[in-house]
Parts: sequence; C-alpha cells; structure tokens
Amino acid sequence: MRKSLFFLLVVPLLLVSQSCSYRLSLDGASIPPELKTINVMFFENTAPLVVNNMSQLFTEALKERIRSQTSLSLVRGEADATMEGQITGYTIAPAAIQATSDNRQPIAGQTRLSITVKAKYTNIANKKYNFEESFTRFKDFSGEIAPVEQSLIADINKQLTEDIFNRAFANW
Repeated sequence: MRKSLFFLLVVPLLLVSQSCSYRLSLDGASIPPELKTINVMFFENTAPLVVNNMSQLFTEALKERIRSQTSLSLVRGEADATMEGQITGYTIAPAAIQATSDNRQPIAGQTRLSITVKAKYTNIANKKYNFEESFTRFKDFSGEIAPVEQSLIADINKQLTEDIFNRAFANW
C-alpha cells in the first residue's frame, strides 16, 4: 500500500518537474534552456570625451558578468543571442557647488562622473526578450579626476553591467 501511494504521488511530481522550461540561478537570472551561446560584441566608445581603454574595460566587464553568472558559452559569430552596443556618454560635471569666502567664483565641492551605454540584446529564439535601450550610472568624487578615474570607471562598469545583465536575463 505504501509503495503504491509513493508511486502515485512522487512519480507524477517528478515528471512535472522535468518539464519546466526555465533554468533558475541564485542571482535571479532566468535563462531559457534553448539559449546556450551568446556573442558579446565590442562596445565602441563614441562619447565626445574618450578614455583610451574604456571600450575594452566595459566589454570585458560585461563578458565576465555573463561568464560568471550564467552557463552560457561566449562565442564569436553566430550565437543564440547577441549583445552589442556603444558607449555614448562620458561626462564630468559639478555635482555640488561650494561657496568661497573671499568673493571668488564658487567651486565644485563634488564632481560627478557619468557614463551612458546603449545596449542592444537580441535573443534569436524568443524575440519578446529583445531590447535596445540606454543605461546611465554615475559616481561622485572630490578633487581631481586623474587619481580616481580608473577606480570610478570600474565601479560604474560594475553597475552598468549589472543593469544590462538584469534587463537581459532577469526580466526585471
């Protein structure tokens, strides 16, 4: 009797669980099983203010996020999905003005570095997940940009790649 009850309850449950159509991971990504490969193309820097290694740093950061948080294989050429785009904005502007005591012009107490990336994601198997949009993130800093620029770029790249990754794979 117990064996019969076990088979009546457990076997159908196992069969139903095997028919699920999405793989879930701990980071919230939902990757369809037919999606096995992705081609992440080089994100060219077309911003008016250009940092020499910005394109390389961003493209590699996005590839690393996909590599570390999914089971997708990164390929060149034909793939189940493609990610392409460009860096369209890189601006340094005052974020907070600081008054001076001797009737001089006010100075920037905080400065903001903003980076904008336009990304296009194409899922060959399921076009409803396709998108093309811009993502912007920023970091504020004090003083000169030169000593902190590379660490600011790394921090902003981390935020941008997380936004793009979530838009493509977490369907938020």
